[in-house]
Formats: sequence, C-alpha cells, structure tokens
Amino acid sequence: MRLFRLIRIARVAYLYGLDSLVLEHEVEPGMRTRLLLAAQRLMFWRDLSAPRAVRLRQALEDLGPIFVKFGQLLSTRRDLLPLDIADELAKLQDRVPPFPSELAIAELEKAYGKPVDQIFARFERQPVASASVAQVHFAVLPDGREVAVKILRPGIQPVIEHDIALLQVAANLLETVWADGRRLKPREVVAEFDKYLHYELDLMREAANCSQLRRNFEGSDLLVLPEVHWDWCSTSVMVMERMHGTTISQIDALRDKGVDIPRLARAGVEIFFTQVFRDGFFHADMHPGNIFVATEGPRKGSYIALDFGIVGTLSDVDKNYLAQNFLAFFKRDYKRVAEAHIESGWAPKETRVDEFEAAIRSVCEPFFDRPLKEISLGRVLLRLFQTSRQFNVEVQPQLVLLQKTLLNVEGLGRELDPDLDLWQTALPFLERWMSEQLGWLALENNIRREATNWARLLPTLPRLVHQALTATATPAPNLELENLAAEVRSLRRLLWLAFAVAAGALAFAFLRA
Repeated sequence: MRLFRLIRIARVAYLYGLDSLVLEHEVEPGMRTRLLLAAQRLMFWRDLSAPRAVRLRQALEDLGPIFVKFGQLLSTRRDLLPLDIADELAKLQDRVPPFPSELAIAELEKAYGKPVDQIFARFERQPVASASVAQVHFAVLPDGREVAVKILRPGIQPVIEHDIALLQVAANLLETVWADGRRLKPREVVAEFDKYLHYELDLMREAANCSQLRRNFEGSDLLVLPEVHWDWCSTSVMVMERMHGTTISQIDALRDKGVDIPRLARAGVEIFFTQVFRDGFFHADMHPGNIFVATEGPRKGSYIALDFGIVGTLSDVDKNYLAQNFLAFFKRDYKRVAEAHIESGWAPKETRVDEFEAAIRSVCEPFFDRPLKEISLGRVLLRLFQTSRQFNVEVQPQLVLLQKTLLNVEGLGRELDPDLDLWQTALPFLERWMSEQLGWLALENNIRREATNWARLLPTLPRLVHQALTATATPAPNLELENLAAEVRSLRRLLWLAFAVAAGALAFAFLRA
C-alpha cells in the first residue's frame, strides 16, 4: 500500500511540474534550462503555465487532507520559504467531506460504553463542521445544556502515520538531491508537523488548552471561550459549551447587528498581546473559521475563540526578548535590537553588534518611510527572522507560531478596519508591560511571589550555615542542598534590595520632612 501511495505522490508531483521547483535551484542555469526543456518534451501533456506556488498548492490539495495540513504548516515557516510560496500555501483550506453519522455515533458509543441516547438528551446527526482530523456535532446534555461535540475521525491514526512516513522519505530525498535542501531543513519541518498533528489527535489536550485560555480570560469583555464539560471528554471526544455568534469574516452582517467594527479590530490586537505578554500562552490557529463574534446579550461585540488544537507558549525570557525588540522597533533603536538577540542567547556571543545592527537597519528602515498604519509588524518580524539566519540565529519554534499568529491577527484587524495602526495600538500595552516587569511594581510582585519560599527557607538557614562551617571534606553532591543554597543566595539578594529600597524611602521621607 505504501508503494502505491508513493507512486501516486510521484505522479502528482510530475503532473504539476514540481520537478521544476528542484531544477530551478541548480547552480548552472544552462543545465537547468536543458533539463526543464527535456522534461517538458517528455511530458508534453503537462500545463505548467500557472506560477510555481499555485502548482504546489494544487498538488497538495490533490494529495489529500494530511498534505493540505502540511502545506498549512509550511506556510508558517516564512523564515525558510520564498514569500510567493508561503503566501500561496496560506490559502490552503482544510475542507474535508464529513464522515457518516453512523460512524460518529459508533465512536461515541465506543468512548462512553453505552448508547448515544443514554448519553445526550438530543444529538444532531448532521455535522456542523468537518476537517481532516475531526468533525463537530451539536447536542444537548441530560440537564438541558447545549453543547458542541467534537469527534475524532475514525481510523485517522494509521492514515497519519502512513503519510508522515512518506513525508519523512521525501524530506530525506530533498536534502540529498536539492541544493537548497539542507538550508530549508525539510526533516526538521516534517518532525515539527508530526508533533503538532499528534497534538491534534489528543482531544483531552485540546480540552485542557481551551480550559486554560478560558481561565486566563475569565471576566474579560474582550474574549469569550466555551466551558469544557470534562465528564464527557476523552482522547477521542471533546464536549464543550455551544457558542452562538457570527463568524468574523461576515463583516457586513456584524455591522448590521450593531457591532462596533473599529473597536473590534483594536480589541483583537489587545487580545493577542495580552495572551503573549501577560500569559505567555496563546491561541496559535486564529484564522477566520475559528473566530466568531457575539452579537446578542451582555457579551455583544466580544470575540469567541474555537478550535484549540494548536497553542503556543512563551517563557519569561521569550517575552522579555520580544517586548524589548518591539519597543526598540518603535524607537528605531536597531542597536538595541541587535543586543537583545545576543543577550537572549539566540545569536552567538561572538556576533559583532555593529554588523548585526547594520543588517537589521537595512531590514527595518524601508518600512519607516511609510505611514505607520501601512507597516506590517508581522512582515517586519519575518524579515528580521530571515536576516537573523545570516548570523547563525536559529529561529525558535515558539516564535514561528507567534509570527504566524501575528500575521493572522494583523490581517484580520486590517480587514475589519483598513485604518488600523497596529503599532500605535500595541505600543501602550508594551510600555505598560515593560514597566510592570522592570519597575517598582515588578519588585513588589517578585517579593510577594517569593514570600512563601522565604517562610520555608528561613528556618533552614542555621542548618545550612552549620553544614558549611563544619564540612571537613568535599561531600558528595546533594541536589536538595544545592537547590536550597541557590534559593538562599537569591533570597539574600532580594533582602538586600528590599533593604536598599526601604532605606531610600526613609531617606526621602526624612528629606521632605
């Protein structure tokens, strides 16, 4: 079976002229021309008049849903792909016919161990959405609550494993025969796709993502998320609150229902930066099909997020790096951008700041010759990633997801409001976040956060001091003791800092008296 699938892939590749994508990267243009001409004469029935990017997209659509999803992932790797191919692959839509309702019901009964009529008061057999991995049905719980039931596509696991194996073979082949193969890292990209696809196969993971995002935005007027009904969830079934709203792409319908469209655009930017910088946990699949807007009730005008299979996470180091970069962009401080890369450890320590600064200036300066509202922050970040590779900066996977999400948010925001100035909308948020991280409020928050550790550490100080003074030989490493000692050193620095702050405050009060 795998052999037949491989033959089909080769046939589709030749039919759409994907061999030309490889040949056009050969070193000798004359040889490339002769090979392309020979291939065209041998397969004269091929129509290669369409641009290369369009032919690649059509080939992936022909190969089926798993390859469509792979193309969607490739479109996010704009640090690796030519822009024409990345832009075209971004048009791929995961449109898959639904599987029969009988199979959906069988999956539910398999998961719950009892008939579907004993699980739900009502179950709508006609699906409302279908994709390559799962489909969604509406239902009503026994207590009357309306829910959406997401069911994993039956038999999808072996199909995915089969196609992933073929993609791995293709990736190895590309690295061998294509001059640019090693630079584009196809094996790394396939491994990344494998990871995210398996995340989507675990609906308990998706339910946990949804629950976390809902908790992060609890009480917010900006974003509404469905409640997860955990008693009905499993790895193959996810049951959540049914959400009522209008898809974000229906702008005229939203306007007719009284939604403030410019405010909606600004709120989208605020939601993105809140997820990234406050929470370090963000919805990474924010295309229009996953975003609705509430048009009735007290939450009217709020966003509704759906489909939580892919989320991104950022560490404190990542957040600090991004905030410093964004603020430096706003101020056109390219030296600071270069220094932030090196300080973060993503650029080698031996990188010359002046050379890196000059390269970043060449990327960013052209954007500032236009009004700020015409500048794409996502494309600035993309160009920065591409330039960084010249200095051996490895773009981190979490930043690839972030850049893809930023492009989605920015495109969505400007579709809602063409006059949206993303930079000016984001700047106050970033400045406030930086002040909270580096100012007096940050010190207060750190002291409050570490207070529980102080209560645990202070009683151990005499024992630690006694052990240090009475040690006559180098003891065997004690991990617990080393951790305690490290925390004590951290506590000592915080205590000195608190003492200095208190002394400064007393001195200030004395001078004013």
